Amino acid sequence: MRRVSVFGATGSIGQNTLDLIARAPDDYDVVALTGGRNIAQLARDAVALRADLAVTAHVDLLADLQAALAGSGVEAAAGQGALLDAAARPADWVMSAIVGAAGLAPGLVALEQGATLALANKESLVTAGPLLMETARVHGATVLPVDSEHSAIFQALVGEDMAAVERVIITASGGAFRDWPIEKLAQATLEQASSHPNWDMGQRITIDSASMFNKAMEVIETKEFFGVQPEQIEVLVHPESMIHALVGFNDGALMAHVGAPDMRHAIGYALHWPERRPLPVARLDLAQIGQLTFRAPDPDRYPALRLAQEVMQTGGMMGAIFNAAKERALDGFIAGQIGFLDMAQVVEDVMTQLSSDNGLIRAGFTLDNVASADHLARIRADQVMADKTGR
Repeated sequence: MRRVSVFGATGSIGQNTLDLIARAPDDYDVVALTGGRNIAQLARDAVALRADLAVTAHVDLLADLQAALAGSGVEAAAGQGALLDAAARPADWVMSAIVGAAGLAPGLVALEQGATLALANKESLVTAGPLLMETARVHGATVLPVDSEHSAIFQALVGEDMAAVERVIITASGGAFRDWPIEKLAQATLEQASSHPNWDMGQRITIDSASMFNKAMEVIETKEFFGVQPEQIEVLVHPESMIHALVGFNDGALMAHVGAPDMRHAIGYALHWPERRPLPVARLDLAQIGQLTFRAPDPDRYPALRLAQEVMQTGGMMGAIFNAAKERALDGFIAGQIGFLDMAQVVEDVMTQLSSDNGLIRAGFTLDNVASADHLARIRADQVMADKTGR
């Protein structure tokens, strides 16, 4: 029986992970589940899966979680310290699906225990890729990708020599606004940006998809995880979301991963790796689909992709700066403080302001240095947004 923990259990990735675990309950011993403010869901899942521990990130909700778990035998805890304690509990496999930079520290703690880390938290590689991968190496741990694109790349590389790889192509649906006239984007509303044409995801990731910040993060992840050069990474808009990534080799061949847009495929591959097991995902009828389409992303529509290239060229703490500024800009858009197109401008302004601080950018990859860059970038982003709104 494998010991498993799921961090970010109440989000879309977490719920899909628990769906797969619940289908084979005798195969798994659930050590810990963590979540945010959805206490009812966290408690239901913890009881149903007989978890040892349930943790909410919010200390003010501890009493609610304790009440929801009363009599179940499931231990309740809350706060950042409790998250780190949960990550330190022995587990064979840990899903890292906390959204945002908050997912980095628990993931590092899990790797320090030698666990296999199924990584859905993009920010871990974007902000601290070298730190994460080195921690895994030192402790004999394994990092498996769970983003559909990176799982696809990983699968396409099975049995292949990285030296033969010429390019890596990740696909993007294009998000909610892929077919909008570009002049309309400035008027895009929160509701419109929160509706994805293909995937069922949380609000923040769905908005990031519309702005292509989600894909920009994945470009940086590709570099950090697979060790390819920035110029080897390409992005294609693929509205059908059936081909998740392609790997091009030095003989001209392209290996593509094709599958339905269902996150349980990538999650299940990581959960069962190195085996393949049956999964409850749709089997594609290519004759019925008929055709798949691709187009190059418009750089004017998706400036986030250009910013990702700048992050990779600069290196160091620029990934942490980029992510923190993006998170705060997204907060500003959700709060109605700035418009849809302002998000990329806020991120670019913060990157420009901090790029000349060589001591900050070239600080060594430690958790404290990443946190410092993150904190400073958030302050600058708030200042930029306040200047834009005259507040």
